Amino acid sequence: MTAAGLAISIPLVLDGSHYLKSFLYGVPANDPTTVVASLVLLLAAALGASYVPAMRTSRIDPLRALRSE
Repeated sequence: MTAAGLAISIPLVLDGSHYLKSFLYGVPANDPTTVVASLVLLLAAALGASYVPAMRTSRIDPLRALRSE
């Protein structure tokens, strides 16, 4: 889901960046370094948010989890 969101957001960022031009000081609207850095930051946040619950879930015994329901 994160990869799909990032794939959709790249063209939207490149197309819609001219609307934000008045808010950007000293940075071009389509600065590749800024776009890549923000995408990497969002990817790291998504991976971090999914890693912790996945590690907690992997420690649970499946039979015990099924019996509790």
